[in-house]
Amino acid sequence: MVGGRWLPAICTFFAGSLAAVQARMNGELTLLSGNGIESAAISFGSGLAVISIMLFFIPSIRSGIARVPMAIRTGELNWWQLLAGLIGGFFVAVQSIVVPMIGVAIFTVAVVAGQSANSLVVDRIGLGPAGRQPITIGRVVSAVLAVLAVTLAAADRFTTGSVALAAVAMAVIAGLCVAVQQALNGRISIAAGSPLAATFYNFVFGTALLASAFGLAWALTDTDPGVVSGGPWWIYAGGVVGVVFIAVAAWTVPIIGVLVFALVSIAGQLSGALLLDVVAPTATTTIGWNLVAGVLLAFVAVAASSLGRLRPRIGP
Repeated sequence: MVGGRWLPAICTFFAGSLAAVQARMNGELTLLSGNGIESAAISFGSGLAVISIMLFFIPSIRSGIARVPMAIRTGELNWWQLLAGLIGGFFVAVQSIVVPMIGVAIFTVAVVAGQSANSLVVDRIGLGPAGRQPITIGRVVSAVLAVLAVTLAAADRFTTGSVALAAVAMAVIAGLCVAVQQALNGRISIAAGSPLAATFYNFVFGTALLASAFGLAWALTDTDPGVVSGGPWWIYAGGVVGVVFIAVAAWTVPIIGVLVFALVSIAGQLSGALLLDVVAPTATTTIGWNLVAGVLLAFVAVAASSLGRLRPRIGP
């Protein structure tokens, strides 16, 4: 990483570490509500509330939101690119359904596998605003190392017994979609001239999807909305963390690309998880050598991405 990429990389690492904190927040909220979709809707809804309040005080967000329809009319932005927020809602929905079936460790590995692999493709076809970036040996190695890093870090959290292959496949698909979401949010950020405007659109569509999903579950099943109250105050702050993460992604992806964002954020997430286990352990927390080794390997993956400029390239 060179020149002006250091600051975006540092911010991406920080955002990734916050993602680990958000996972703890949303997990505690789900335990309190007893319904993953409801807690996801609450988290997304609180993020939408935060970004909506911000737009009243920050004129650049309002002007960025207004600029997006004009960008669609001029062809600078395609209308379907605004639907990136649906992917965020889809990811959280899949997470809430799949994690109880296969566990957090397998889910995380499957997501990172999908995200890392598709980040290569997304960069190669130029879906993100950074333009086309070739698939090189270094970039492939870095993506593989990222998957190995997460696998190693979560090795002691795998559970024995049968694994639902359909659930694993859904987790991989969610990871594939995340790479697309990051690219599209970067496009929206460029067109709007404001990462926070892109964040606003993301939360509008994500909240709409989750609220609709919960509404359908309420209408068609015996699922009823619960009154969520109690618990520590910080479990309700997941939406705020989401605003920070998506805004950082919308700003940095145009600069460093989808793959590097994925790698650096994964390194930040593993580091954040390690720090959480040290300073705020749960009753089941165990800090093993594999978690520390996984964090170190994630940094190696980031370093390997710099080899992406070396030949030979894979593909034309």
